[in-house]
Amino acid sequence: MEWDQINYFQTVAKVQHITKAAKHLSISQPALSRSIAKLENELGVQLFDRKGRNIYLNRYGVMFLRRVEQSIKEIETGKQEIWDEIHPDYGTISLSFIPSLGISIVPEILSAYHKMHANVKFQLHQASNKEIVDQIKARKIDLALIALLHEDEEVIWQPLLTEELFLIVSIDHKLAAYDEIELKRIQNEPFIAFKDVNELQTIINHLCHKAGFSPKVVFEGEDIGTVSGLVGAKLGVSLVPDIQVLDKTKVKLIRVKEPICNRQIGVASLKDSYSSPVVERFIQFIHRFFQIK
Repeated sequence: MEWDQINYFQTVAKVQHITKAAKHLSISQPALSRSIAKLENELGVQLFDRKGRNIYLNRYGVMFLRRVEQSIKEIETGKQEIWDEIHPDYGTISLSFIPSLGISIVPEILSAYHKMHANVKFQLHQASNKEIVDQIKARKIDLALIALLHEDEEVIWQPLLTEELFLIVSIDHKLAAYDEIELKRIQNEPFIAFKDVNELQTIINHLCHKAGFSPKVVFEGEDIGTVSGLVGAKLGVSLVPDIQVLDKTKVKLIRVKEPICNRQIGVASLKDSYSSPVVERFIQFIHRFFQIK
């Protein structure tokens, strides 16, 4: 059953005259008659009673027309829903981001964007880097803000900003007297690490390896707030970005001069996939936002 057949049937059912319906549809009368006959053959029942040049819906035709009109209405509703979803001024964007960005960066972006496009809606998701990449590949989200550690042929990743990572120690730690330090100075210190699902720990391991040692992990936390709290409780040291969740009455941030410690945050999406107008506009905004910032 083809869409043209459905459309032709609906028109004939309303006009109840083959010649007038053919003229309205801008097709030949024989072509319209063949289409209706083919539809009736497929359904196994006549939909019209014919009398001269006029045709009239029979009870089977009335039954089928009711379903056809419901289906057309559903399709039109679907078209409208899609239009609303992708419209640059009214659409919806599904955005994932790593938890540490939810403290300030993501709220800042959304607040600035909302001032310009108040009717755009967001579906927000927080997850680990790996989980977010899986979400992208499964087409569950439109785009993400992540630190892509390894190139992935299925994912487009464009860098936005570089976040410096600081050594944090408790305020009365022996190293708290320093404002700058080499990372190798902590090789014998108990280290508060992040669980393996956190991309930050992969970066930390790489930096420590670059400094010539492996961190002596004594505790693992899931997020920066927890890790910072453990450091403030004098249980070890760690490496974190400078974000609002840090309690600087309990921890001291020390810049690492060797090696340079940072992570790059970028916007990621699925390669070679459709990107709606509302998503494209938001991506352009994000790039401008960080250029200005």
